[in-house]
Amino acid sequence: MPRSPSKIDTMTELRNIAIIAHVDHGKTTLVDRILHQCQLFRENQSSGELILDNNDLERERGITILSKNVSVRYKGVKINVIDTPGHSDFGGEVERVLNMADGVLLLVDAFEGAMPQTRFVLGKAIQLGLKPIVVINKVDKPNCTPEEVHEQVFDLMFALDATEEQLDFPVVYGSSKQGWMGPDWKTPTEDVSHLLDVILEKIPAPKKVDGTLQMRITSLDYSSFQGRIAVGRVSRGSIKAGQNVSLVKNDGTVKKGKVAELMVFEGLGKEKVKDRELTSGELCAVMGLESFDIGDTIADFENPEGLTPIKVDEPTMSMLFTINNSPFFGKEGEFVTSRHLRDRLFKEIEKNLAMKVEETGSPERLLVYGRGILHLGILVETMRREGYEFQLGQPQVILKEIDGVKCEPIEHLTVQVPENFSSKVIDLVSRRKGELMSVELKGDRVNVEFNIPARGIIGLRNPLLTATEGEAIIAHRFKGYEPWKGAFAGARPGCIVSGETGTAIAYAIDKLQDRGKFFVDPGEDVYGGQVIGESPKPGEELVVNVIRVKKLTNMRASGSDEKTSIAPAVKFSLEECMEYIEDDEYLEVTPKSLRIRKILLDENERKKASKAVVA
Repeated sequence: MPRSPSKIDTMTELRNIAIIAHVDHGKTTLVDRILHQCQLFRENQSSGELILDNNDLERERGITILSKNVSVRYKGVKINVIDTPGHSDFGGEVERVLNMADGVLLLVDAFEGAMPQTRFVLGKAIQLGLKPIVVINKVDKPNCTPEEVHEQVFDLMFALDATEEQLDFPVVYGSSKQGWMGPDWKTPTEDVSHLLDVILEKIPAPKKVDGTLQMRITSLDYSSFQGRIAVGRVSRGSIKAGQNVSLVKNDGTVKKGKVAELMVFEGLGKEKVKDRELTSGELCAVMGLESFDIGDTIADFENPEGLTPIKVDEPTMSMLFTINNSPFFGKEGEFVTSRHLRDRLFKEIEKNLAMKVEETGSPERLLVYGRGILHLGILVETMRREGYEFQLGQPQVILKEIDGVKCEPIEHLTVQVPENFSSKVIDLVSRRKGELMSVELKGDRVNVEFNIPARGIIGLRNPLLTATEGEAIIAHRFKGYEPWKGAFAGARPGCIVSGETGTAIAYAIDKLQDRGKFFVDPGEDVYGGQVIGESPKPGEELVVNVIRVKKLTNMRASGSDEKTSIAPAVKFSLEECMEYIEDDEYLEVTPKSLRIRKILLDENERKKASKAVVA
């Protein structure tokens, strides 16, 4: 049905829904189908796939990082759809945007069923009292069990203390990829209109709440033309362009301001509202206010009343960010000074609620706290692409003292693997103080669940994928703080360090191959103190010269000049590098390169420092 330009006069013509699910269960694809169903695009207009994942990083990784708002019109009703991230690392995003919705679409894979992150976001939605609609997706998969998944979701909601009304949820079956949704999984329909009908019928329209204005700022937008934009939902009263308002900060202080412009979400963009008031339940973007943060309340000018600030789970991991002081400083990056680094990190925490930045004694060193490796990794990758150059320290978990006992964050880890690999998984996780909770057979795969210290997850993905031949599906969520579990057995393999600065030579690498694996290829520039390979002996530091060239003589000898055969260098992704580095190493991050280096580049200084530690 084409979009009608008619205004929304009654609240019954509006629905606010958020789509929640585990990562890769098809949220963004479903939103694509809804957009096409409501004829948001002309027939001759190319829209592409994953319309909402418009960030390069999101498209490359196939995950949603930032929540997006989009609106469609169906049967004269405006439906605001909010797409949320599936990773628990981005839980800060999920928690905020759920405050804007009246109901949720819980999307569950018909084969995998409810996964850890499903539990995480559903728990948040149930606490807020939102009405769920369960969508069992991917019913076209072989060996899928939609009825079992339906029961599993019911049990999960019951376990999460859902109300009777919430437990009486409608179920829709379908396949986002094939573009259909219907009441029965065995009989495919033509399109997703059944789902939209269920949304209109089951999701309550926003309640009209009279009184003075209250609107909580749940996310931020930025325009180079208009500056910072506050996005949120009108909780009470009404708001219009040109209105004088008060801004109630999280700490209770009040600032006066004026709404310069007001916009509502229409289709994939925003539309200016000039001549009408927006009433409670509507989502909008406000321009013209200054110095606001997420969680602040836009309230009445004369009688300001603030809403309760948004509580977000605490960060569980920290990383040191410092300026790049390596011999290759400033060669590849555009922003290299401590001021650049500082401004960029403080700009990030304005809109990233789950992240914190802390000063250290030095102006060029900052501690950044986040939810996990992925959460911090996305920030680092974004900064790389923007042209920043900096160094990272080893990720550290945040310890707390509770009732005089040293406690550490514990994660609930789920690993899904073929049955013949389950013993390897249990062995690997147990070495990192993981406690086996359950083993469940699902077809030819096994679901293994553990409680594991958060520090045990750092660097776990690679060994798990290696041990299971790339078959493992790994997911984890924060569980809580428990007493310290003790040190792990085993250490990282030793390292091969370059002793000289220059260009790596094939001849030199060839002669050193028996010492270990290399991270650099011939022709790459290296510097003294850079970690260029891995030695098999744990704790060993092997300093080598890879820039040594072959001495030339005027003698000829048959067989001495054979071609070198060098094994390809091991190349790590950003997250793998972050997990790999030790406490005496930095990761040098530039727009073009990732280099692991020793903090002390000089070999003699490193020896002195290690002796001092022993003494």
